Amino acid sequence: MNTAIRQGANGTSLWHATSRDHRDRPTLQGRLDVDLAIVGGGFSGLSTALHAAEKGISVAVLEAEIIAWGATGRNAGFVVPNFAKMDPDSILAHLGPERGERLIDFAAGSADLVFGLIRRHGIDCDAVQSGWIQPAHSPAALEKVKSRAGQWARRGRPVVTLDRREVEALTGARGYVGGWMDRSGGVLNPVAYARRLADAAEKAGAQIFERTRVTSVDRIADGWALKTPSGSVRAARVLIATNAYGGSLNPLLQRTYFPLKVFQIATAPLPLEIRTRLLPGGQGVGDTRRNLFTFRFDADNRLISGGMHILGAGADTRVPQTIWRRLASHLDLPDLPPLAYIWSGMAAVEPDFLPHLLDLGPGLIAGRACNGRGIAMTTAMGKVLADWAAGAEARDLPLPFAPPAPIPFHTLLRHAPNMLHGWSILRDRMDHAA
Repeated sequence: MNTAIRQGANGTSLWHATSRDHRDRPTLQGRLDVDLAIVGGGFSGLSTALHAAEKGISVAVLEAEIIAWGATGRNAGFVVPNFAKMDPDSILAHLGPERGERLIDFAAGSADLVFGLIRRHGIDCDAVQSGWIQPAHSPAALEKVKSRAGQWARRGRPVVTLDRREVEALTGARGYVGGWMDRSGGVLNPVAYARRLADAAEKAGAQIFERTRVTSVDRIADGWALKTPSGSVRAARVLIATNAYGGSLNPLLQRTYFPLKVFQIATAPLPLEIRTRLLPGGQGVGDTRRNLFTFRFDADNRLISGGMHILGAGADTRVPQTIWRRLASHLDLPDLPPLAYIWSGMAAVEPDFLPHLLDLGPGLIAGRACNGRGIAMTTAMGKVLADWAAGAEARDLPLPFAPPAPIPFHTLLRHAPNMLHGWSILRDRMDHAA
């Protein structure tokens, strides 16, 4: 293993290190009055700012660190237009036909929205819309993905079921029994995408402030007052778009999701003769294992993958090496180039794995839409939240909307996803043995 690994300082990633044209934005000074204040400069906040500003709404984005500091800049760059756990039929059973269909339509067009914005605003972010592939690791998993693909196909989505040979030809990975692909998905550089979204939002009239941590949000007669160390904002409506990086701003929100720590790695660039065997079409891959196996390439032919960890000491060193070895094994790469970048981030996982809008008071909403589908879902969330900022009722939006519902025994259960990771690995091995 190469010891010259670039480990992200203070949570930065490969994308922060390689994205071009970074520019600092000002810190808020003094008082500002706007129609809409957004706390958080990630995908959901920036998409909301862009779409709201295009409607003529005055917008201020307040980011505690820099644009794309949180999960926005620490993910793997997959654009996936479906749900992490539920399929359309189960969504309808969970939400009912009317609300369920609206949420399904919301998700179905989310990747097309992302790539449409990229084309419309000329965003340079190494975007490739050539599909997202989910290979099946077992016969039982194959039956599930066939059903999943069929449900999306009946809604007119550009999906296809794949047999064993097609999966191997598209991915270069052996051992899968089949799978499916949504051709509207793809990959991109998430930090470059977020930075250019911010540029587009500012061009439309939004104001964006970095290193501007909101310390309180208080109700006033005509809206809300947000305080920062060096200024304040008064706004008729406020969006909390911090996901798992909200800190102590609203302790109640912290008890409504499971924080999930995810590691990502990138190897040194692969030789061309190996690169042409793996993902020749440039898609992204996330398989059906409970211990999810993902891989993709960046624009410089670095191989990228990620994974969770079982709670314990030494994870920052141990987990990236485990992911690297898994890549070498699953992709039959005995000479896999060494690790070049490692980083980690926190995702907010909802108990039902669906996107949600949380009612925090009149004109005050928190939005969460990640659950492993952040780029597509949060961009789409921003578009519908701009409708809310323009006067639409939150209950009329396509996303579930309700007051926060704290998870019972959250203090004990908050690390459950990482604690159960070992059991997930064991069950995957049992599937393979069967």
